[in-house]
Amino acid sequence: MRKMVRDLKDSSSMIELRDFPGGPSTFELTMKFCYGINFDITAFNVVSLRCAAGYLEMTEDYKEQNLIFRAENYLDQIVFRSFHESVLVLCSCETQEIAETYEIPDRCVEAIAMNACRKQLVSGLSEELKGRDCLEMWTEELSALGIDYYAQVVSAMARLSVRSESIVASLVHYAKTSLKGIIDRNCQEQRKIVEAMVNLLPNDEKGSYSLSIIPLGFLFGMLKVGTIIDIEISCRLELERRIGHQLETASLDDLLIPSVQNEDSMYDVDTVHRILTFFLERIEEEDEECGYDSDSTGQHSSLLKVGRIMDAYLVEIAPDPYLSLHKFTAIIETLPEHSRIVDDGIYRAIDMYLKAHPLLTEEERKKLCNFIDCKKLSQEASNHVAQNDRLPVQMVVRVLYTEQLRLKKALSGDSEEGSWVLPSGVQSRAVSPRDTYAALRRENRELKLEISRMRVRVSELEKEHNLMKHEMMEKSGNNGGTFLTSLSKGIGRIATFGGENRQKVNRKSRSVSERKSSRSGR
Repeated sequence: MRKMVRDLKDSSSMIELRDFPGGPSTFELTMKFCYGINFDITAFNVVSLRCAAGYLEMTEDYKEQNLIFRAENYLDQIVFRSFHESVLVLCSCETQEIAETYEIPDRCVEAIAMNACRKQLVSGLSEELKGRDCLEMWTEELSALGIDYYAQVVSAMARLSVRSESIVASLVHYAKTSLKGIIDRNCQEQRKIVEAMVNLLPNDEKGSYSLSIIPLGFLFGMLKVGTIIDIEISCRLELERRIGHQLETASLDDLLIPSVQNEDSMYDVDTVHRILTFFLERIEEEDEECGYDSDSTGQHSSLLKVGRIMDAYLVEIAPDPYLSLHKFTAIIETLPEHSRIVDDGIYRAIDMYLKAHPLLTEEERKKLCNFIDCKKLSQEASNHVAQNDRLPVQMVVRVLYTEQLRLKKALSGDSEEGSWVLPSGVQSRAVSPRDTYAALRRENRELKLEISRMRVRVSELEKEHNLMKHEMMEKSGNNGGTFLTSLSKGIGRIATFGGENRQKVNRKSRSVSERKSSRSGR
């Protein structure tokens, strides 16, 4: 102040303190300090006082225990030893840019991380706090921070090995608090928050994809919000990768991501396709790590779950009149054939797509129906195919032929799944070890798929057997009906597609036979 007065050219001029830290209230406190008037230093004013003391050069050169010393002493002895006080001080740094000059934010960040780490160790040793999340009481306090300081705090916690579960709990709470309300596509602050959340997610340990500590609902929520506000493509792909690595735990509602483009389809099919691709990459990696001689039942079970989910997803999006054939078939083609035991789901989806898109050409309808394996259709689905006018004639004929073969095998006592033929030449010297490994791995998948099919077939046969047994007992109790009568009715139930359609089926079968004989005559 003396320097400023001495530099005045005119004694009547006023001294103006431009950009004084903390404004008039802080200046008043500094004047009280100069004149020996007592006041309390608190977590709410210590940053302003430290910055004001630096601005006024209140160092030890002019007086012992000057204001800079007092403020720094309060920070070291009170603030940095308390998690709560450190958060309050860090919040006040957001309104004082000059605080960066004195490294107050950096010291607060380190203090918060150290206190969190200390609390974690104490909770691990204390029986009273055992099993509780040590950050459970702190999530509300951390949510008061701006995204920049919050990201620094979480990064420091991760560096000091604070539990990933605690960090994830804090991230979820912060996202819910800061992103509540209306999502604005043009809001840069919301975009910044989502991108920071993605970058702060802890890395999943290898081999623990399905047991990830990050809730799948949180990942889907961030992805849907990120799609609306158009986050960076790298962040979006990272979310899709993490979702894909635990896709078997997803639900149908999770996958129904609305499309942000009005002229496009109702749902964002491209995003789901990428998620599915990430899931298959994970399965491929696990297969390579396990090897063909190891038990990969877990991977196959995950693949079957995803197969059911994707079939349900296809059924849901099929009625969309704006869904292109290319996007619809991309999902079907990406999922491997051995991910389905029964093709009823994919048949239902294709049938609904044909119903919603009546202008498809004959070739496009044939292409769609080629994805259906007639041997993997249930009896009910086969009956529906035989009466479905939307399907190409070739598809109906294939199903009728398959059902005829199935009936013959059932009558002769043979099983369609009774034998497997291994591919020849697997052990040939001309085949490389890598090709041999790939062939054996494919063979392993096929065997597991056949076992699953047999289980389904055995379950169907058991139901038919119990039904025939029940009818036989009723007949024998009522009018002395014989076992052959009940058996013939049971076989008739398996063989026919419906009484009124039997003549229609026979006519189609005869027409196919006549066409085949005419072609051979030529």
